[in-house]
Amino acid sequence: MANAQELPEVFTTEDPAMEHAMETGAHTEEASHGPSALGLNPGGWVGLAMLVFLIILIWKGVHKIILGGLDGKIAAIRANLDEAKQLREEAEALRAEYAAKIANAEQDAEAMLENARSEADAIVAKAKTDTAAMIARREKMATDKIAAAERQAVDDLRAKAAEASTAAAAALIADKHDAEADAALADKVIAEI
Repeated sequence: MANAQELPEVFTTEDPAMEHAMETGAHTEEASHGPSALGLNPGGWVGLAMLVFLIILIWKGVHKIILGGLDGKIAAIRANLDEAKQLREEAEALRAEYAAKIANAEQDAEAMLENARSEADAIVAKAKTDTAAMIARREKMATDKIAAAERQAVDDLRAKAAEASTAAAAALIADKHDAEADAALADKVIAEI
């Protein structure tokens, strides 16, 4: 590596005082502060301009306009928050109302189901009693018909038996009785009367 003294110097100034200040590291007053006007350097002028600008803004009431705008924004945000709070309360009230309606609907459905079960049980019990009564009536009707048919059959059988015995008796009488026997029988019956 080459020594720093051997490198060529890139920066040169025409002011010998500056060269001397750069070489020695000493600064002159003009080099350290830069240009100034009325005793203020450029930073002082910028600060003074800002101070004058802020005084003009305060004098014209710009701070009131800014604060009014901020207050308006705060009021709008507050109104939005109040509206959101009110909407939330309404939503919670609706939710509670619908939860109560659902609970009532479940109770109503349970009551309807219980009522339907009891009605079904009552219908089944009535159907059983009606069926038993109808079976008893039909059995009675059937027994009455059977008894009537039996009586009719007995009466028919008696009538046929009477007819058969009458015919058999007439045939026997016709074979065994003659005119004399008939006369004797007629006299006997007349005598008994």
